[in-house]
Amino acid sequence: MTVNLEVAEGVGILRLDRPPMNALDVATQDRLKELAEEATRREDVRAVVIYGGERVFAAGADIKEMQAMDHTAMVLRARALQDSFTAVARIPKPVVAAITGYALGGGCELALCADYRIAADNAKLGQPEILLGLIPGAGGTQRLPRLVGPSKAKDLIFTGRQVKADEALAIGLVDRVVPAAEVYEQAHAWAARLAQGPAIALRAAKEAVDTGLETDIDTGLAVERNWFAGLFATEDRERGMRSFVEEGPGKAKFL
Repeated sequence: MTVNLEVAEGVGILRLDRPPMNALDVATQDRLKELAEEATRREDVRAVVIYGGERVFAAGADIKEMQAMDHTAMVLRARALQDSFTAVARIPKPVVAAITGYALGGGCELALCADYRIAADNAKLGQPEILLGLIPGAGGTQRLPRLVGPSKAKDLIFTGRQVKADEALAIGLVDRVVPAAEVYEQAHAWAARLAQGPAIALRAAKEAVDTGLETDIDTGLAVERNWFAGLFATEDRERGMRSFVEEGPGKAKFL
């Protein structure tokens, strides 16, 4: 399989495995969607790490496969392409991308679907589609400007240039840069810590933030208000507040 899902102690590892560069061909896209939806459904998955291995995250689409596609074929495929990435973005649990090596084109767009991005100090990211006479087609024109702002996104999309890890950190494209040997370990630690947290509250927080970014502030506040009140019906809220009163802050256990 070109993508695998392994689960242990609440953490699901979505592992890209299509050597040598994890090119995201149609079969890989479809498998990614299938496993993202599985991670969404499974109660034993409480947080997710997206990982491409020690050498590369994902170097983009399979260009040879795309070259053989005409306009009609891509009209039929483009929605499925976007849907595969959207399935990752909509996993209602904390998701971290562990970025090693190249994250280009579709690889960068996949990283954008995560909630948090930890990159190796030798990582390179970018949206080089313009160099093929194209634009990003898996969410790059939408998720990238929402993350780094329109002018920085346009610079990357218009030029197709690659950015090194330090620049990616400076513009907000990644959230942490660590030595390459530590990327997976730190991403897993981030996910493992959140896998111990209150699952419904984390889901609420993610939905409130993501929905708020896509709508006006009054609608966003309504989403927040409804989730905030609704969480008072959960066992985790009772456990968290009881622990705070009896033991002090930060000591509640939600599993």
